Amino acid sequence: MIPNPAFLATAIEAVVRAGDLQMAKFGTGVRVEKKGAIDLVTEVDVEVERMFRAMVAERFPDHDVLAEELTGDVRGARHRWVFDPLDGTTNFAHGVPIFCASLALEIDGQAVVGAVYDPNRRELFTAEAGVGSWLNGQRLKASVNATVLESMLVTGFPYDVHQKADEFLEVFGRLLKQARAIRRLGSAAIDICWVAAGRMDGFWEASLKPWDTRAAALILEEAGGTVTGMDGGLWNPDGGHILATNGLIHDEMVRIIAS
Repeated sequence: MIPNPAFLATAIEAVVRAGDLQMAKFGTGVRVEKKGAIDLVTEVDVEVERMFRAMVAERFPDHDVLAEELTGDVRGARHRWVFDPLDGTTNFAHGVPIFCASLALEIDGQAVVGAVYDPNRRELFTAEAGVGSWLNGQRLKASVNATVLESMLVTGFPYDVHQKADEFLEVFGRLLKQARAIRRLGSAAIDICWVAAGRMDGFWEASLKPWDTRAAALILEEAGGTVTGMDGGLWNPDGGHILATNGLIHDEMVRIIAS
């Protein structure tokens, strides 16, 4: 069933408005606070999330919102918006122009709409479950590279990397020895969208939250890619770890990670 068109329209409006707010403050010396040793939050994260919560409260007062920075009433509604107001906060705080807003709508626990907006490149990634995914209106299709050796991979570092550096580096090293190249951009949502666009071939990361991945995972799946846990099992957005690929290199990446 195709979702209510108002849902995708709202998702697009929300992430584009978020991008406008991000760019208005980017490079202006915004206030930055710490949630952890290396986990940052800026005043922009909070401002954007407040904007979105007000939008949902006005348009869909019976919907729930799960977002990164602010707590809200969770009533167990059938409809839940999963929102990251600024994915790539560390980049943003350091003046690195790789960040985005990411938004998905779940109905009965299944993602039906996704939107990710990269305001620096003015790239809007969207998806509807069972319909397809697009970049600025052009249909997305994952790459056709069939081996890890042919592939450019992308990953991210968890916020507890200082405590788990050896564990992370072990997996990183195994993939580094087999892949054409590995990149680290600093935004999981952009990473996965770039796999959907065929710019990257595979992404893996641990210790993520649903707002980091929910929208982009739908965008990739609708572009023909594959999303599982890093062990190759069923992906749980609340489980923290994810492997997202063009599909063709998926089993090989699972084997390399597990080895």
